[in-house]
Amino acid sequence: MALIQQYMSNFSINSASPGSAPAYTPSAEDLRIFIRVAALGSFTQAAEQLRLPRATVSTAIQRLEKRLGARLLQRTTRRVGLTGDGQAFLERCAPVLDGLDELGGFFRRPDGPLDGRLRVGMPLGMAAGPLMARLPEFLARHPALRMEISSADRRADMIVEGLDCVIRVGAVVDESLACRPLGAMPLGNFASPDYLRAHGRPLGPDDLARHWLVDYRPNASDGPALFEYRDAAGRVVRVPMRSRVTVDNSAAYEAACRAGLGLIQVPLASAARAPGLVGVLPDCPPPPMPVNLLFPHHRHPPRRMRVFADWAANELKSRASRAVF
Repeated sequence: MALIQQYMSNFSINSASPGSAPAYTPSAEDLRIFIRVAALGSFTQAAEQLRLPRATVSTAIQRLEKRLGARLLQRTTRRVGLTGDGQAFLERCAPVLDGLDELGGFFRRPDGPLDGRLRVGMPLGMAAGPLMARLPEFLARHPALRMEISSADRRADMIVEGLDCVIRVGAVVDESLACRPLGAMPLGNFASPDYLRAHGRPLGPDDLARHWLVDYRPNASDGPALFEYRDAAGRVVRVPMRSRVTVDNSAAYEAACRAGLGLIQVPLASAARAPGLVGVLPDCPPPPMPVNLLFPHHRHPPRRMRVFADWAANELKSRASRAVF
């Protein structure tokens, strides 16, 4: 009990002085509602996702603002946005909720059953591929565990979107997050039959100047896509290429290739599942893409996250050996 009291005192608002009102500790439910409204920018959408009446969501936000003595959200007819105070408050909410979850399992056996909720972000292609197909097997081992999966190729704001962890493919660029490597995805070069009939088959790196590349930019800050390959010495070579079309997700990336708009570089098994793609430049293989699990630095990851990471790493290792994702 002393541990719980000590932890909750870290988030008490307006610590009481002699003769003043007691300090205010927001409820976990109010904090979860606030995080979801902030992420979605909508009371209505937050209520739908949380499966709560809209009035309950509105009342929770009003209660927070009244007790805190600060406006957290700016309401307009089109959108709900964070105020400066709301942004500062939001950054404190996620660590607090994580701490409460950790306290809830403080006296459980370390090898006991998993329960609670795990919120995971992952790339669209991974969420729509065999990793998702194998998820029932994982959940069958842990029947009390519930998962929420957010799938997008862009970099997610974990705090705003209320995620516990994200799986990202490619170099890690966010140093504010802790990283656990999960493995790597072997890639290949592909084009469509229509593209090859129109432009010919590239036979080597010297041919790339007369070909087109589908430009893949999932994040607004990304630079133009480059054709990457390993040379005979194992060095990574990056070649600028012309592009006719830019896309921001993996589904559109493969669709643009099938439409004959250029070459793409994708996981080998993604291409195997996508009809109408033909392998090209087998002597110029792209470097494998690292796969990492990212989570906030602020605490030791809960056991359910560690167990999920172990499972995902084993799945990726198994599929990499068979080029299946």
